[in-house]
Amino acid sequence: MRIAVLADIHGNVLALEAVLADLVRLGGADLTVNLGDLVSGPLWPRETVERLMSLDWPTVRGNHDRRAATDPLDEMGASDRFAYDRLTGSQRDWLEALPVTLEVSPGVLAFHARPDHDERYLTEVIADGHLVRAPLSLIEKRLTGIDPSHRLLLSGHSHRPDLIRLTDGRMLFNPGSVGDPAYRDDSAPAHVSEQGSPLARYGIVEVDGTGTLTSVEFRAVAYDQEAAARRAEESGRPEWAHALRTGFMPA
Repeated sequence: MRIAVLADIHGNVLALEAVLADLVRLGGADLTVNLGDLVSGPLWPRETVERLMSLDWPTVRGNHDRRAATDPLDEMGASDRFAYDRLTGSQRDWLEALPVTLEVSPGVLAFHARPDHDERYLTEVIADGHLVRAPLSLIEKRLTGIDPSHRLLLSGHSHRPDLIRLTDGRMLFNPGSVGDPAYRDDSAPAHVSEQGSPLARYGIVEVDGTGTLTSVEFRAVAYDQEAAARRAEESGRPEWAHALRTGFMPA
């Protein structure tokens, strides 16, 4: 089975459309999976949800989907509040109802961050203010209790494309972020995640009937990043504009 894997669109409908066009050029996929964080950010949240609802992909809920749909308004961050104010009530209900984990095909488990928590890193730790890969032993400890019959684990959240083989042969795959190539998290300890280029990231995996990975392809697709950056500037978020243009956060 050929599975397209997308994550962390963050309201960037221009990047999403570029990924869809790229996938068509490659001949499509048997299944497309969305790993959450669909709308949060100063771009096009309503338009992004409209497009995703029409596609009806298997989708898990990200931490920002939960926050934009359910957090008290006075506790929302700026990106979540921007999305909340532009989404319809039915769109927020759709986000809230998304599952936290989902077996998308035999042996393939999808989730946003960790299977048991939508906001904690699975494969990363923070070092000198940046996300870096965690030791394998720590990654495996964080997966304690996960059914080993899931041979391929699909996660996003960190915006860092990665592929990791666990000691028992299971594989972890993160496709990177479709629509937000860099971000800063000011919660302690403050840190940044940077993909290092402004291209839209996604991935394609092939699995056998047990969910065992047989091939993987990381994809990076150009789109009208300047239009997205201008939209962020118009929304009062110059740091987002810098990230969309460069793949890095401002110094």
